Amino acid sequence: MIKWFYRLLRWSQKYTGTDNVYLARGGIWLTLGQVIALGASFLLAIAFANLLDPVTYGNYKYILSLLGMLGIFSLIDMRTAVAQAVASGLEGSFYSGFITQLKWGTLGSLAAACLAVYYWLQGNEILPIPLLISAVFLPLMQASQICGGFLMGKKLFGIWTKYNVVKQVITAGAVAAALFLTKNIVWLAAAYLVSATSFNYFFYLFTKYKFKPNKKESPETLNYGKHLSLMGVISFAAGYLDKILLFTLAGPAKLAVYSFAFMFPEQINNILQNINTLAFPKLAQKSQEEIKANIMKKLWKLGLLAGIIIIAYIIIAPYFYKIFFPQYLSAVPYSQALIFSLISLPTSLLGTAFQAKMMKKELYFLKFATASMRIILFLVLIPLYGIWGVVAAYLVTEIFSSAFSLFLFKKI
Repeated sequence: MIKWFYRLLRWSQKYTGTDNVYLARGGIWLTLGQVIALGASFLLAIAFANLLDPVTYGNYKYILSLLGMLGIFSLIDMRTAVAQAVASGLEGSFYSGFITQLKWGTLGSLAAACLAVYYWLQGNEILPIPLLISAVFLPLMQASQICGGFLMGKKLFGIWTKYNVVKQVITAGAVAAALFLTKNIVWLAAAYLVSATSFNYFFYLFTKYKFKPNKKESPETLNYGKHLSLMGVISFAAGYLDKILLFTLAGPAKLAVYSFAFMFPEQINNILQNINTLAFPKLAQKSQEEIKANIMKKLWKLGLLAGIIIIAYIIIAPYFYKIFFPQYLSAVPYSQALIFSLISLPTSLLGTAFQAKMMKKELYFLKFATASMRIILFLVLIPLYGIWGVVAAYLVTEIFSSAFSLFLFKKI
């Protein structure tokens, strides 16, 4: 059976124009990991829907959004630079990237402490303690994830998948246990931070001692990682601004509805991003001429895949929410609209090509323009239309991102 499947993949390559054996080997692992992670998130969402009222859940999501925003300081895109270097045999950036992220992450700790003091002076009894806890754990939690860049660069997708699966199960289990024991948001946030940080650092040490990365490195890697992170600052901020604005302008209950609406389109998109993860080390080894000659055919095939998924989700979503989340049926129309964000899936491969070839100018233009438009639309549309304003901002931005990616790609 395995030999037959292998021959089928080889035969199909003349139609797809892709190394299907490579995709199957890596893709099965990555997709399996995403599916298990989705299952853990799904079970945790059921627990939240049944054990927390929308107002309390909205407050919890707001805290996580604030914590996520603080990750800006940790040079998160350093992992991409490390993956690019490791794919070329320069593994020493695994060590220097970790130290660099840890140092920069202390700025996030300082910002968290300042925010805690601010909310305490405002008389807020919910936010200060979780923010102080995040000040302790955030730098190490973020820096330890540098092992992901190393494993992606080495094409060790199976190891990376096992790491993500165990992490998702452990963190979801810790939060679920806290949820059953107490409805206190402080303990829920603490359960997430402590479990995620402990496991991230354990796996960093595991990667370090098991694979013993060599000490070869290029000074360009850290510089490239800083550039990528700088490019991503505004994008990263845009990723959390919608939740913060919704909470501030519409209240925690509306944020809870939006969180359930966005949950599954986001998870589906994460699974499909495995295509870009698999493509990255391959693209890093190709010349720009080779990429330009072959990539457009792949975009059409990704577009067809995205269209099929969009149609299927629109049909299934109402029944799915009615069975599992009857408390959040109002989220269905928003969720059906948000699935159209997959229209940018094909051209996201162009962004991966820019990263793989270290094309800083194109990445700066793309990330800054897209994130700036999203933030402006959030600021204009959310006060006017609430959740629908967020949806409209996302869809318009994805259309713009696709068009601009194609424009930049044709210019190189």
